[in-house]
Amino acid sequence: MSTNPFEDNDAEYLVLTNDENQHSLWPASIAVPRGWATVHGPDTREAALAYVDEHWTDLRPASLAALRG
Repeated sequence: MSTNPFEDNDAEYLVLTNDENQHSLWPASIAVPRGWATVHGPDTREAALAYVDEHWTDLRPASLAALRG
């Protein structure tokens, strides 16, 4: 049975963002999907999660945050 690449504590990860400033933890071994950009990594899963916790403080999509301030 193979390990889920999104939950492998021994793998390297990227942190991605999209145009709405939503963040995603992404395995470095998988191609970055269209519409997303790498903002951190590759790094350990723990460090990538710490980056997300520190930088994605407003979970609203950017378009909604801009409307409501």
